Amino acid sequence: MDNLSEYLHISPELLHKIIVTTIIVIVLSALRASINFLIKRQNLEPRQAYYIRRTVLYTYSILIILLIGPIWIRGIGSISTFLGLASAGLAIAMHDTIANIAGWFFILWRKPFKVGDRIQINEITGDVIDIRLFQFSVIEIGNWVDADQSSGRIIHVPNSKVLRDPLANYHIGFEYIWHEIPVLITFESDWQKTKKILGEIVNRTAEHLTKDAEKQVRKAAEKYLVFYEKLSPIVYTTVKDSGVLLTIRFLVDPRQRRKTEQEIWEAILLKFETESSIDLAYPTTRFYS
Repeated sequence: MDNLSEYLHISPELLHKIIVTTIIVIVLSALRASINFLIKRQNLEPRQAYYIRRTVLYTYSILIILLIGPIWIRGIGSISTFLGLASAGLAIAMHDTIANIAGWFFILWRKPFKVGDRIQINEITGDVIDIRLFQFSVIEIGNWVDADQSSGRIIHVPNSKVLRDPLANYHIGFEYIWHEIPVLITFESDWQKTKKILGEIVNRTAEHLTKDAEKQVRKAAEKYLVFYEKLSPIVYTTVKDSGVLLTIRFLVDPRQRRKTEQEIWEAILLKFETESSIDLAYPTTRFYS
């Protein structure tokens, strides 16, 4: 080894560190590749295989730090060297890379979301499909697509965003969202009968969610200040320029919002076809002489 260090013009101690570090990286990388190969051969469910691969990656990263770190840090004894490294560390801590790693630890520790959750952070809304050391990925919903349907784009978001920007999770604490469908009918229509019809339709479609939602609210109240006095579907009445507005309000699974709205509207349209006393309204201008 002394001859090799002289040939490379480096000290024997530094050469020893390089060789040991290389061996550790090769062994751990080979071990990780072997485990991933075995996982692939097991034909596991995609979600289960994903979580196992993530666990292997996190373990690999932690072992790299724990095994290689002491090799290069060993021997730092002087106060001046320590303070110099500390100052450099503080300067580096302001860099986005370190902020992203801090965000990754925050995601693992506090769990503001997990893979599969639907979240919104700033203008980005989507379903989380991957969490890595420097960024997490979501498959976008909305944007040019209506009713929270997927746009098909994958967006990679720096982990530091979770430390700096407000984040909304559609599933943690309370897994349902409130949705409203406005139905505008003419002033000449029988609004009381219409309101009764809408109530029957929404109860038939969404009432089954109420009991589960009540359980979730009670569970969420143990951790958050979450409470609702009324969770069952309701129809509100108000007046607009073009007619009487009846607004249906109900709980819905975020991923079923468009489907549920379609079911309700189809039931409304079919029912209104048989009712001569009910007409949908639209902007009109009336003249009187």
